[in-house]
Amino acid sequence: MKKIIVIASGKGGVGKTTTAINLGTAMKYFNHDVLIIDANMSTPNVGIHLNSPEVPINLNHILQKKAHPYEAVYTHESGIKIIPSSLSVKELKKLKMEKLKDFKKEFQNLADIVILDCSAGLGKEAMSAIEMADEIILVSNPEMPAITDALKTIKVAEGIKKPIKGIIITRVRKNDYELSPETVKEMLEIPILGMIPEDILVQDALRKKNPLVWVHPKSKSARAYKEIAAGILEIEYDSDKDKETLFERFKRFFG
Repeated sequence: MKKIIVIASGKGGVGKTTTAINLGTAMKYFNHDVLIIDANMSTPNVGIHLNSPEVPINLNHILQKKAHPYEAVYTHESGIKIIPSSLSVKELKKLKMEKLKDFKKEFQNLADIVILDCSAGLGKEAMSAIEMADEIILVSNPEMPAITDALKTIKVAEGIKKPIKGIIITRVRKNDYELSPETVKEMLEIPILGMIPEDILVQDALRKKNPLVWVHPKSKSARAYKEIAAGILEIEYDSDKDKETLFERFKRFFG
């Protein structure tokens, strides 16, 4: 069944784009056809993360009806497909984000699973993406401001009858200062799909302009994303069997 999943967050800087990319890459790891669309038109980062900051045809051209959606699809070496957005500030003035929903069927024809990385918050851009969703996955840090803003997003999504699959908690340090999973679940009343540990390899993947799941597939964070993807896809995955061996770890550190 074809599905559009919107990755949303109440506030910026919580790892939404990183999650959209790595969740999609993890689903591709399990042999699913995945397309990631950068629907964050004001501050698009999918292309930056994947070494495609400027491309000949992007989502802006689609919304302006200057190109068909299939013309804006680029395939990353990991196998995921992406539709980037323009970095041009001038392009923003020409955009009518409410037209995004007009292309839902065409996007669905491009892949089995379409992931939209939408703008943070509840502005016009974010709502245009949320209204397209078959399911919404929230991303947040285990901190009170981020969780409070996530709650606002939940209430708005419920108001327009959009199902929320659950929340992914990122940058988890397991210290005494962050909110516990129990507290988060009690506050939001939605499932916690998974916890992504704080991991310096996330920064290394960004430096290499590749998904973490692709360049460091056996890292703790990559395995966490795979666990989440497997849960969503309802397939089995044993993360313990996917751990780095001592030799692999030595090779990664010392080349």
